[in-house]
Amino acid sequence: MDNLPMADYRKIIHIDMDAFFASVEQLDNPELRGKPIAVGGSRERGVVAAASYEARKYGVRSAMPSTRAFRLCPEITFVRPRFERYKEVSNQIREVFHEYTDLIEPLSLDEAFLDVTKNKKGIPSATLIAKEIKREIKARTGLTASAGISINKFLAKIASDYDKPDGITLIGPEKVHLFIHQLPIEDFFGVGKVTAAKMKKLGIHTGKDLLQWSKEGLKASFGKAGAYYFDIVRGNDNRPVNPHRIRKSLGAENTFSEDLLTEEDMKMALRKIASEVMKRLEKADTFGKTITLKVKFSDFTQITRSHTQNGKIESFDEIISLTYNLLAQIEWNDFAEGVRLLGITCSNFDNEPEIKAVKGLQLTLDF
Repeated sequence: MDNLPMADYRKIIHIDMDAFFASVEQLDNPELRGKPIAVGGSRERGVVAAASYEARKYGVRSAMPSTRAFRLCPEITFVRPRFERYKEVSNQIREVFHEYTDLIEPLSLDEAFLDVTKNKKGIPSATLIAKEIKREIKARTGLTASAGISINKFLAKIASDYDKPDGITLIGPEKVHLFIHQLPIEDFFGVGKVTAAKMKKLGIHTGKDLLQWSKEGLKASFGKAGAYYFDIVRGNDNRPVNPHRIRKSLGAENTFSEDLLTEEDMKMALRKIASEVMKRLEKADTFGKTITLKVKFSDFTQITRSHTQNGKIESFDEIISLTYNLLAQIEWNDFAEGVRLLGITCSNFDNEPEIKAVKGLQLTLDF
């Protein structure tokens, strides 16, 4: 971390709504309050998109197959997602943010970074601003949020996860090094399960362990990400809060009520998905050069196949033709019988302006 005068540090807040989708459902339906619920999926099928804190006590988590969630918590209630309602509440929350700053970088419907170094109300304390924002969100929506405050995005993001739900955590400049040194490697933002396991095999269990590695050593073991790990363990993250994030891909996918067993059924399903992708590309007014096919099999194994061409993919016919070609490349004997999910994504955009946000990227909720 650069040794800057205290006044020169940025003041970054990360706001993360608590179990957002599930909390909205409990807010709107009093009968669900205090009970374990999952948004998305069903007892027989699908994937949990969000779990209430009552469900999390049983080990239910987002992205978990709903059949497993039911085994862990037989009394769980599955609720269909209502994206329009979630967007409505998200917009209310965004209005609160704009009362303090226009430097807002949304990460999703339920979380965002705010740079309040210079803020509209002239409040010198980021902690006071975070408290006010949490209080206003609660007053206007009835929902709770957790807040992390620090000198950069990496630390603010970690801080918001530290005391959930309804918590607030400050990592001030004088505490950065001690905090990072003690942080378990799996809690580092940007270090997933696979990378964490690899790091542990190399003897890297905490930030203090990671600090012992050179940039060259980390790049040799982790590629380009090694330079990122080298910087963040030292508290260096100069990424600005960017209110004009460019969407890197647009897509749609569908989880089927019954596994698809024939190529003809898959092609029919892909036509519907491709049509939805085309609508979203036209709405966003952007077109990419890469098409990616996602296939999830009955045993939950998942593969992707991609194709990149020189020119932009600008029509439904191009999307479906390329997707069919990718489908034909799959060696079906290598995988379990039956396809439970298909998805198509378009990426590799070359336009400079921000791509308009298109919410609800799945035909059915499955992430």
